Amino acid sequence: MMTTLTQDIAIADAQATRVGWRGWVALVVLMLPVLLVSVDNTVLSFALPQIALDVEPTATQQLWIIDAYPLVLASLLVTMGVLGDRFGRRRMLLIGATGFGVVSALAAFAPSAEWLIAARAAMGVFGAMLMPSTLSLLRSIFTNRDQRRLAIAVWAAGFSAGAALGPVVGGILLEHFAWGAVFLIAVPVLVPLLILVPILVPESRDPNPGRFDPLSVALSLLTMVPIVYAIKEFAVHGTESPLPIVLIVAGVVFGVLFVRRQNRLETPMLDMALFRRPTFSGSVLVNLLSVIGLVGFLYFVAQHLQLIVGLSPMQAGLALVPGLLAMIVAGIGVVPIAKRVAPRVVVPVALSFSVLGYLLVAVSTSAGALPLLIAAFVSLGVGIGAAETVSNELILASAPPAKAGAASAVSETAYELGAVLGTTIIGGLLAVFYRANLALPAGLPGQAADTARETLAGAVAASNTLDDTLGQALRDAAAHAFDAGVGVTALIGAGLIVIAAVIAALTLGGRQKRVPAEH
Repeated sequence: MMTTLTQDIAIADAQATRVGWRGWVALVVLMLPVLLVSVDNTVLSFALPQIALDVEPTATQQLWIIDAYPLVLASLLVTMGVLGDRFGRRRMLLIGATGFGVVSALAAFAPSAEWLIAARAAMGVFGAMLMPSTLSLLRSIFTNRDQRRLAIAVWAAGFSAGAALGPVVGGILLEHFAWGAVFLIAVPVLVPLLILVPILVPESRDPNPGRFDPLSVALSLLTMVPIVYAIKEFAVHGTESPLPIVLIVAGVVFGVLFVRRQNRLETPMLDMALFRRPTFSGSVLVNLLSVIGLVGFLYFVAQHLQLIVGLSPMQAGLALVPGLLAMIVAGIGVVPIAKRVAPRVVVPVALSFSVLGYLLVAVSTSAGALPLLIAAFVSLGVGIGAAETVSNELILASAPPAKAGAASAVSETAYELGAVLGTTIIGGLLAVFYRANLALPAGLPGQAADTARETLAGAVAASNTLDDTLGQALRDAAAHAFDAGVGVTALIGAGLIVIAAVIAALTLGGRQKRVPAEH
């Protein structure tokens, strides 16, 4: 039997009026920051080889260049979502867009790895203002559930497609410009947003937001940052230091304190009762594991296509276009299916395609078969595009409208934490397997050997300083070690998607009963 709250939400959904053309135009405008933030999650995967050759980051710095942005963003999403509920979601969107555009322009001219990492972190602060606002504003604009389901399908497809579009955009830009161009794309995207949002998007907020709690904000940051940093350190350095274990313990302790405080507050920063709903918590976990799979895939495929297959950045990006299209089509095409088939069936079936994609990766990279690699991304995109449309709609549908910002922030946190862990887990493990399998050719100078052990890009750069025979031997050895690591990490990625499918089957339940509208 449904709870009173669930009944009230269902009745409100059924009685809600349908929006006209203005609402759909507002959706188009709100997709601009969605595409931009998701593109930024993966665009550096393709720019990374050029950045590595230019600013010469270490292996740890290379991961931080990618991860500083989603780590900070993920750490602040819940805070920004709650602030949006309190002070206005549209207001947070406009502040975030302005700051994101300015910092992105500064990042384009970063002179060193340290400066680039700092700029990426600052972008994460403003990006955290953008994402919860877009999804929660959709909840307030599209009050009719059928329309909202389609709007969220577009949103989810845009987010997933943006992650896949990052390498395409990056490839085209890097074909003609320096790597800083991948940051400058924020400016022409955000300018129309700043003009059109005040015209088309109504302001919305929680009418009873309660007291803002700085201690809860601090505890949420002290939970996420140590845990993610510990995973990164363990992936890069293994068990050489006890620091990762200490950080994980600290993060768990602060996480327990955060949950206890939320349960005690009369108006909590994050309503923990949401997580006691299997549909909500299961959908969040599906999002998390799916994005880990997607971003992890793009992390190593971008390097394989450019540094091993030898494609230019633009060619490598275009090779992923079929998968991008598959993700968009699957995300929108699943909407009519989701109306008739239970989520516990739709999502696992969709994710089975993603598992197949990862299994194809293990074969295609080792065999060097580019068509098979493209097919792998198509299969991966079909599964993730469809699964995330369903899971995101369930997250918003299970939360009261006044708490749309907080619920959206949880969904976004899963996305962004998944982006961090995708490069951390998949990228970190790949680095470990790469070093373990790297057999350096005899006669290699010490400096070149040290550089080659750091990353695949380092090995390629070092090979260019050697004579043709020794340089080719180093490139062959590095390619063999990298692809051997990809074969193992692809199986790990497949395992994560299988876990997501099992969670979906156990938690997402059947089709929700529709409540007839009153006339």
